[in-house]
Amino acid sequence: MADVSLKEAALIVGVVAACYWNSLFCGFVFDDVSAILDNKDLHPSTPLKNLFQNDFWGTPMSEERSHKSYRPLTVLTFRLNYLFSELNAVSYHLLNLVFHAVVCIVFLKVCKLFLDNRSSVIASLLFAVHPIHTEAVTGVVGRAELLSSIFFLAAFLSYTKSKGPDNTIVWTPIAVTVCLVAVATLCKEQGITVVGICCVYEVFIAQGYTLPTLLDAAMQILRGKCNIPYSMLQTLLKLIVLMFSTLLLVVVRVQVIQSQLPVFTRFDNPAAVSPPPARQLTFNYLLPVNAWLLLNPSELCCDWTMGTIPLVESFLDIRNIATITFFCFLGSLIVFSLRYPGDSSKTVLMALCLIVLPFIPASNLFFPVGFVVAERVLYVPSMGFCILVAHGWKRLSNKR
Repeated sequence: MADVSLKEAALIVGVVAACYWNSLFCGFVFDDVSAILDNKDLHPSTPLKNLFQNDFWGTPMSEERSHKSYRPLTVLTFRLNYLFSELNAVSYHLLNLVFHAVVCIVFLKVCKLFLDNRSSVIASLLFAVHPIHTEAVTGVVGRAELLSSIFFLAAFLSYTKSKGPDNTIVWTPIAVTVCLVAVATLCKEQGITVVGICCVYEVFIAQGYTLPTLLDAAMQILRGKCNIPYSMLQTLLKLIVLMFSTLLLVVVRVQVIQSQLPVFTRFDNPAAVSPPPARQLTFNYLLPVNAWLLLNPSELCCDWTMGTIPLVESFLDIRNIATITFFCFLGSLIVFSLRYPGDSSKTVLMALCLIVLPFIPASNLFFPVGFVVAERVLYVPSMGFCILVAHGWKRLSNKR
C-alpha cells in the first residue's frame, strides 16, 4: 500500500485552505442554528451523558418529535468547540476545514489502492474542490459527514490489511475495522455502509473472484461435484464476522431510536406522502438528479424542500427518460465490473460501491428521509465519482 508523501499532503492542505478559507467568516446558518445555537448539549453545565441520550439536535431520543439522528461523537466535537470559544463561529468552521483536509488525505491513500499515483492525486484534488461539498464543509452541521468519512475510510484501509500470507486471516485489522465502523456510525448513520464496501472488496478484489466464477462454483457445489475450496471458506468466515458485527450495530441502533422512525411532513419530503405511482416515480427520478449534481454541480441549493423538484406524477412525464437512462448506464457499469477480470473492472467496481452503498440510506427507496435532496449526503458518494473520473481520464490519455 503506497503511502502519502509530505509533498502530496501539503498540496492537498493548500488546495483545501484556498477553497474554503472564506468559510471561516460565515457564521451560523440554517441547520447550524438548531444544532449549535439552540442545542443545550454543548453547554458545560449539561451532563456529558446527555449527549448519548439525545439526538443530533439535543432532543431526547425517547420523544416522538426527535429526529432520531444519533450522532453523539459529532456533538461532542461541537461541545469541545464551545468549551474553547463558546459561540465564536470561526473555530467551528476552522475545525470543519481541518477535517475536510484530513478526509482528502486519507482518501488519497485509498485511491492509491486502485489507481496509479498521478491519477490518485487527481482524484483526491477533484474531491477536495468539488462544489458539491460546499454544504458539508461550510455548514457546521456538515461535520457529521466529515467525521464519519474519516473513520469510514480508516475502517476500509484497516480491512485491506486483513489478508495475510497464503490467504490466511489476520484478525487484528478486522477487529480494528469493526471498532472504526462503530465510531463512524456514532458520527453519522451512513458510516455503517463501509461494511458492504469491505465485503465487495474481499470477494472481488482481495480474492479476485468474478461473477461468472462465483456462479460456476455455486452450481458445481449444488450438483455435488466439488467441495467448497478452502480459500472460499476463509472468505465466508470473514464475511460472516463482518455481517454479524453489522447486525449487532443495527440492533443497537434500533434500540437507541426505540424502534421508531422519525416523522416527516409534506414540507420536508412531499413525495413520501404522495400516492402511487407519483411516490415511486419521484423517488427513482431523484437518483439521476443526485448523479447530475455530482457531474454538473452548477445549480446547487441550500434547501431542497417542497416544490424545488416537482413530483413525477405520470409515466408520460419526460423526466422518466432521465431515470431510465441512469439505470441503464449504472447497470452497464455493474455488469462490466462484475463480469470481467482486470484492474480496470476492479477500479470501476470499487468506485460504484463508494457511490451507491453510502447513498442508499438517503435514497428514499427503502424508507423516507426528511429531505428531497441534501447535497451534504453526497460527500462520500462523490469519492467514487472522483475515482471514476480519474480512471476514465487515465484510460483516455493512454488511448491517445
